[in-house]
Amino acid sequence: MSILRGVLFNLYLFWITLFMGLGTIPIRLMKNQDLALSYAKLWARAVLAGFTRICSVRIEVTGRENLPPGPLLIASQHQSFFDGFIWMTLVDRPDYIIKSELTRIPVVGPMLLLTGMIAIDRKAGSKALRNMMRDTKAAHADDRQIIIFPEGTRTLPGERHPIQPGIVALARQIDVPIVPVATDSGLFWDRNAWLKRPGTLHVVIGQPLPPQQERKAFTQALESAWDELCTTHTLPRDPVDNSVDPENA
Repeated sequence: MSILRGVLFNLYLFWITLFMGLGTIPIRLMKNQDLALSYAKLWARAVLAGFTRICSVRIEVTGRENLPPGPLLIASQHQSFFDGFIWMTLVDRPDYIIKSELTRIPVVGPMLLLTGMIAIDRKAGSKALRNMMRDTKAAHADDRQIIIFPEGTRTLPGERHPIQPGIVALARQIDVPIVPVATDSGLFWDRNAWLKRPGTLHVVIGQPLPPQQERKAFTQALESAWDELCTTHTLPRDPVDNSVDPENA
């Protein structure tokens, strides 16, 4: 059943993206960022509506009160493509830090750039970090909420990756609340594009971190926040065997 759900949802995702992709043409011609962002948020809501209905997933978001108004830096765990959609629905002016490869996807890529997403060329070394710092400064001046995945890649549920230096540099540079977020999205939207599992998917938003300038202290504070959120809300914080379909186990 999980594979059947995945196939049906992938078909839905393809057609909704193709259909809404046609609507991006006039927006791209107008080069209107606010309109592009509103349209992208509508697309994200449509994708998540299909995901919840087709795959029998309930999305439970805890801790919305920990998102103060105005510019933020949201430091989220990243297990699934789901994480790239959900923040489009949770904050007013989301701005993801994304890998530059995504901007080369037909239809989607140009809209990512028009909405103001911050694309990072991970092969560019220190230049990529300088560009990210410049673009995030501009985004916060524009009252955007920056979403960054500090581990730098998708992880399996419960898997730990080292926190990358980019978020430490941002924490030193910008004087905004840094909000830790834990999730178990990888249990339901698998790395395998054809697997989608039913159940209750959790997004848990923690309290803003205390200011930390030293790299080790900051990474420890973020890891501790994730640990506490996972323990309190019974989310995986140790590797999980996600290869077994719970419906057929």
